Amino acid sequence: MKTYSSRQLTIYISLLLTSLATLLLVFTWWLSPGFLVLLGFVLLFFLASFFYVMFVINKYISDKIRPVYKTIKDLPLSVKKLEEKSSDSTNLLSNVKFEVEEWAKAQMKEIERLKELERYRKEFVGNVSHELKTPIFNIQGYILTLLEGGLEDPKINMLYLKRTEKSIDRMISIVEDLESITKLESGELKLNMVKFDIVKTVKDVFEMEHWQAQERNISLEIINPPSKPVYVKADRNRILEVLTNLIVNAIKYGKKEGFVHVSFHDLEDNIMVEVTDNGIGIEKKNLPRIFERFYRVDKSRSREQGGTGLGLSIVKHIIEAHNQSINVRSVVEQGTTFNFTLEKAK
Repeated sequence: MKTYSSRQLTIYISLLLTSLATLLLVFTWWLSPGFLVLLGFVLLFFLASFFYVMFVINKYISDKIRPVYKTIKDLPLSVKKLEEKSSDSTNLLSNVKFEVEEWAKAQMKEIERLKELERYRKEFVGNVSHELKTPIFNIQGYILTLLEGGLEDPKINMLYLKRTEKSIDRMISIVEDLESITKLESGELKLNMVKFDIVKTVKDVFEMEHWQAQERNISLEIINPPSKPVYVKADRNRILEVLTNLIVNAIKYGKKEGFVHVSFHDLEDNIMVEVTDNGIGIEKKNLPRIFERFYRVDKSRSREQGGTGLGLSIVKHIIEAHNQSINVRSVVEQGTTFNFTLEKAK
């Protein structure tokens, strides 16, 4: 189809209007018609101009806008809707502005999302590198010392080998935690949903971590323990991992001679589990980020306490894999409370 520039279309429209105006003037000068005849001719002039301009817009302008409109529309999801709109040129012109604005907003959101993902990727790669760099350099230093003669020195050979083993264990923990998060995010890690007593599970964790609490003289207690078992439907091993992470964190960052309390709350279809300590607490500005991978509120102290920096991220992924939620509230120097929900077993 032949296309016309805006200048050409303007010239054609101007010529038509000029011709019609000239005819009107000649008619008026030649016949000196009455008022009604003149009014009828003016009406005819308006109708001819209207239909001609509309023809030009529909024929030339709409044909140029339609391909842009089709590009903007999400064809795989709304082909039918697009075809219906495209068949009506008037509708097409009236909706183009709205569609372009919506498309622009969607593109801006996508750009912001991609920027955020890029920022997160860079931060994540930097964190992984940093976490692995420390044990790798430690291992390198220990082995070089042993190779340069330390292996023959009974005072340091076993000591350095044990330190090397600890650094290797730390690297393995980081890799295993990253693998767990990846499987949880991708859905590869299938949950083994069973019925079990959540109160007994908490008591099992208390028994396993009793030695750590004893070292810091921290008491472990279930507040208002239920008189009968509280059964939930979940993956017991994964929930055991969640409780272990939360209770161990409460012990590590709790005050010496403090406490770690666990309580249960009935929410009709769900059970809420709360883990509370009276430790150092978390500043309000840090609360939104504590479930991020490798995020540490106090980086120096966190590394001294050990761990991979992935524990709370794993906890969040496990709870969300159960289609449940986890929340945190904290006051600096007063303590922190984590709570999560689980489905009741029927």
